[in-house]
Formats: sequence, structure tokens, C-alpha cells
Amino acid sequence: MQSSSAAARHQATATPITTRGGGGTWRMVAAMVLSGTIGLVVIESGLPVEGVVLLRCLLGALGLGLWVWWQRAWVRPSGQAWAAMLIGGLALVANWVMLFHAYAYVGIAVATVVYHVQPFMLVLAAALGGEAIGWRKLGWMLLALLGVVLSSGLGTAAAATAAPHMGAPVWGILLALIAAGLYTVTVVSTRRIQGIAPAQIAMVQMLVGGAALALWSAPLVMQVLGTAAPMPSMKTVICVLILGLLHTSLMYGLMYGAFQRLGAAAVAMLSFVYPAVALAVDLLWFGAHPTALQWWGMGLIVAAVLGYRWQDLRS
Repeated sequence: MQSSSAAARHQATATPITTRGGGGTWRMVAAMVLSGTIGLVVIESGLPVEGVVLLRCLLGALGLGLWVWWQRAWVRPSGQAWAAMLIGGLALVANWVMLFHAYAYVGIAVATVVYHVQPFMLVLAAALGGEAIGWRKLGWMLLALLGVVLSSGLGTAAAATAAPHMGAPVWGILLALIAAGLYTVTVVSTRRIQGIAPAQIAMVQMLVGGAALALWSAPLVMQVLGTAAPMPSMKTVICVLILGLLHTSLMYGLMYGAFQRLGAAAVAMLSFVYPAVALAVDLLWFGAHPTALQWWGMGLIVAAVLGYRWQDLRS
């Protein structure tokens, strides 16, 4: 009797959650609050983007791996699951690199809001898979596209001095859109994985993506190692630890757990905590001052996505 009870307890800890239970809302809100402060930690670290992402992958995978080991939650993936995690990991890490680079061109707030056209990219992905798109959905997409153009600040005096890079707004918007597309690939591939704990999925994705990034940036790493680089400051070390353990290990455990407990519409609605927090950080910490057109553009994107999701909820 005791052995069967112990086996049942082991099975309960080793088997990932597959049913939708409670606790999804607070998990998603907590994950989005953490997401909204990522830009602050990345910029304050003072490290190159590729270095920040690589350290995030290593620390995030370490934290998630310890959690999987502690919970005895490892499940042997099938070949299809391995392929999905491989694709998702490569897209996830490339998405981070693109989004973090976009911060330098248009700021955290604009890059984050433009990045949130991602739900519409999911709709387009579904359309390519054979799902019909109604005219109302197309209208919301066009409204969001208009918001992207306005929020970029193109053609304004503020855009010309937004950053020291030539064509800064154009590159920032483009990088944010590419990041959104890559994240769409991650979401699509991750949702195809069944019967594996969220922490294990995220851990494998970060190991795969981190390994690819390490190979791609190997010349840069060797160059840095060959120079007498100064020791990192305590501020940099703290930022890296926060980014790896809180913004990666904890956040992705919460977020993937929420995906298993909430419907798609609820996830999309709660995801707007992310740009709201990012905008507050940009305004309060960095003193950013978007122009009136940029405010209108960001508002149109938010309104378009909320309108689209409200239509889904009504139906």
C-alpha cells in the first residue's frame, strides 16, 4: 500500500500538467510584469546584446534544469518533440537578440508595443495553415499596421534624433517586427509539444538557442577574451543574475504554466500587462517622451489587438 502511494506521488511530480486548472491568471500576470522590466535590466547591465542573451540562456537553462531535477519531471521527448523544441529554441533566442537591439533604436516603449503585433502574426500563420480569415479580422490587422507606422515616428523631427544610428526608427521597427515573427514561430512550435513539463521545454529551448548563439558569436567572444577586458562591475553581475534567474527561469516557468491553464483569448488579454509595464519603465526610469503621433500609434496597436480579442470572446 505504501509502495503504491509512493509510486503515485512520484507519478504526480514526474507528469507535467495537462489539464487546465486554477492559478493561470496570477501566473500570467506575474510573468508579464517581469517581462515588462526586461529592457531595464538589459540596458543597465551595460553588456553587448549577444553577451546578455548568451548569459541569459546559460543561467536560465541552469535554473530550469535544477527545477526539473528537483521535481523529477524529466520526460523523454519523442523525435517530433525534439524537432519542435529545436525550432522553438533557435527562434526564441534570435527573437531576444532582435528585440534587445531594437531598444537602442526606438526605445523600450515603442519597440515593445510594435512587438505586440505578434497576435496578428499568429492569425496569419493560421491562415497559411488553411484557416479562413474574416474581413473584420483583416480590418483589425490594418489598424495595427497603421499603428506601427505612426509609433515608429517616421518623418518627424524627433525620429531624426532618436538615436545616433542612421535610419534609427526604421531599423528599430524592423527589428521589433522580426522579433515578433520569430516569437510567433516559438509559440507555434511550443504549442505542438504535448506531455512535457513547461520547465523542461524552456530549458531545452535555451540550451539549443544558446549553443547556436555561442557558435555564431564565437569570433566576437574570442576577440573579447584576447583583450584585457576589465572585470564586470557589481551592477552588471546583479543585472545578469536577475535576467537569468528571474526573467528567464522563473518567468518562463510561470508563463508556460499559464499557457497550460488559460485559453488563448485570456492569454492574449493578460499579455498587455507587458507593454504597459514596459511603457511605465521607459517613462519613469529613462525619462522617454514619445511624440503625439507615437502615442496615437501605440494606442492604435493596443486598440486593434484588444478589439480583435474582444471579437473572439464575443464569438
